[in-house]
Amino acid sequence: MRVLAIDQGTTSTRALILDEAGMRLVHSVEHQQIYPAPGLVEHDPEELITNLVACLGAAPEVDCVGLANQGESCLAWDADTKTAISPVIVWQDARTASVCDRLKAEGAETLTLERAGLPLDPYFSATKLGWIVENIPQAKTLLAQNQLRLGTTDAFFRDRLTGEFATDPTTASRTSLLNLSTLEWDPELCAMFGVPIEALPPIRSTTGALGNFSNGLPLTASIVDQQAALFGHGARNAGDAKITFGTGAFALTLTDRLLRTPGVLPTIAWVEAGKPPVYALDGGVYAASSAVNFARQIGLFSSFDEINHFDTKPAIARGLAFVPALAGLACPHWDRNARGAWMGLSLDTSKTDMMQAVLEGVAFRVAEVKASMANIAGKAGPISIDGGMSQNPWFCQFLADVLGSPVLISQEPELTALGCAQLAARGAGDEIERKPTGRLLQPRDIPAYWAETFRSARESVQQFGAAVASS
Repeated sequence: MRVLAIDQGTTSTRALILDEAGMRLVHSVEHQQIYPAPGLVEHDPEELITNLVACLGAAPEVDCVGLANQGESCLAWDADTKTAISPVIVWQDARTASVCDRLKAEGAETLTLERAGLPLDPYFSATKLGWIVENIPQAKTLLAQNQLRLGTTDAFFRDRLTGEFATDPTTASRTSLLNLSTLEWDPELCAMFGVPIEALPPIRSTTGALGNFSNGLPLTASIVDQQAALFGHGARNAGDAKITFGTGAFALTLTDRLLRTPGVLPTIAWVEAGKPPVYALDGGVYAASSAVNFARQIGLFSSFDEINHFDTKPAIARGLAFVPALAGLACPHWDRNARGAWMGLSLDTSKTDMMQAVLEGVAFRVAEVKASMANIAGKAGPISIDGGMSQNPWFCQFLADVLGSPVLISQEPELTALGCAQLAARGAGDEIERKPTGRLLQPRDIPAYWAETFRSARESVQQFGAAVASS
C-alpha cells in the first residue's frame, strides 16, 4: 500500500508518501500569513485550496489519502458555489478576546467546561464562527437562504475537493461546540456562541470511506495535526505522551476514558470507523519556536548553532527568567492578558543570557502543562518529542531535567504526516506500522528553587497583564 499524507499546517502544506520502504516528501509549499491588525491572523482560503490541489497532483499513483488539518482555524463559505466568504481565521487569532471576557463575566465558562471540556478562549473556533456570522453581511444573507456553511478548514477542504461536507470528532472537539459525551454538536453551546447549528458539518469518523477527490483518490483519514502526530509517535496505550515543538508546544497524553481536570483539555484522540472513541488530554503553550524566532528577530542570536550550547550555568540559577507569554498563557492558566517578559535583568545581562532564558522559559511552561496532566493521567514511559526545538541538544537536556522524566527525541521529522498516513492506511483496511526510534535523554537532578523562581516570574507577568487590562 502507498499512502499520500497531506499536512495542511499553519505555515505550509506538505505532501508525503508512506509505503513499506518508508516516508518521503513529494511536495511542499508555504502560504502567506496575513496580519490585518494587531492580534489578527488570517489565511487566504483559495491559496490553501490551490496548495492542496498541487499536493494531490504530486502523487497520482497512491492507494489512499490522509488529510491533517491545523485545528481551530475556521471560515465560512457558500454551500452552492463552495466559495469562501471569509478569510480563514487562524487559531492564533485573538479578535474575539473581548467576547470571551464578556461570556466569562456572565458565567458561561461553566457550560463550556461541562459540555465541551474547554475554557473560554479565542484560541477555539466557536467565538470565531460567531464573529463571522455577526460581522460578515454575506454570512447573514446566506444563512437566511439556508446556504451558509461554517466550519474548520478540514470541512471546507472536504466539501470543496470531495463534495462531502463533513468534519471528524478530533477537529470538532477543538471548536467548543462539541458535546464530548455525545460526540454531537451541542445546541445550547451553538446558541450561546451565536453559531447556527444547521450551518455546521456532520461529524463523521476519523477513518473510513470519507469521499473521493476529483482524480478518484479516496480520502480515508481526516484528523487534527496534533492528534495525527500523537498517533505517529506510536501512542497506543493510556499514558503514552508526546510533545511537538512547532509555532507553539503541544502536549497530548492518551487516556483510557474521558478525564476532566481544571486547566487541562479533555479531547478526542481519534475515532476509527466502527470503533469507540479514543480519548486524550491536551495542553498547549502558545509560543515555543515562535519565541525563539522572536528572539532572533530582535538580535539575540543569528545562527541556530549559537544556541545549541551554553558555557554558563542555567539563567534561572542566576536569577534570570523569561516567561514566553508572547501571545498570552495557554494551559493550564488560559490567560490572554499575560505578556512575555524577562525578569531579573541586570546591567551585566548579555544577549546570550537572555536567549538562554528564552529556551528555559519554554521548557518550564511545558513542564507546567505536563505536571497538570500527570496529576490525573499518571505517568508512563519516556515522553516522545519532535519539532524544530527538539533538534537543539541543550534545550532537550534542560527539558528532560525540568520534566523529571526521560525524553525520547524522535528521529522521524514528519510525525504528523506519519500518523495521518498510518490512520489512512487503517481507514483503507490495511496497516503500516513503524516503531518509533530516537535518542533517549535521562533527566538530571535540579534544585527545586528553579521551578519556584519561574513560578514567581510567571505570576508577576500575570499580575502585570491583569493591571494593564483593567486600566
